[in-house]
Amino acid sequence: MPKKIPMRTCIGCGTIRPKKELIRIVLTPEGEVVIDRSMRANGRGAYLCDDPACLQKAIRRRSLSRAFRTQVSAESCSRLEAEMGGPDAG
Repeated sequence: MPKKIPMRTCIGCGTIRPKKELIRIVLTPEGEVVIDRSMRANGRGAYLCDDPACLQKAIRRRSLSRAFRTQVSAESCSRLEAEMGGPDAG
């Protein structure tokens, strides 16, 4: 019997993809929002496509705040955009 592939939904575009194709964003117990490339960090997680446009959609729609059940600061959003190589990076 084939192994079941875990699927997750991108909070930016809403596309359902295999978990390994998405990037995990984590709200750490200390309150920081970081990219978790290892997929193992402690904290509440949300998934995004590896596309800066999906991050932009998530920020505009306030999907990050909804997924983490808390207000995500503009500073945290800017840091994520820089890490993902978004339009405001650099």
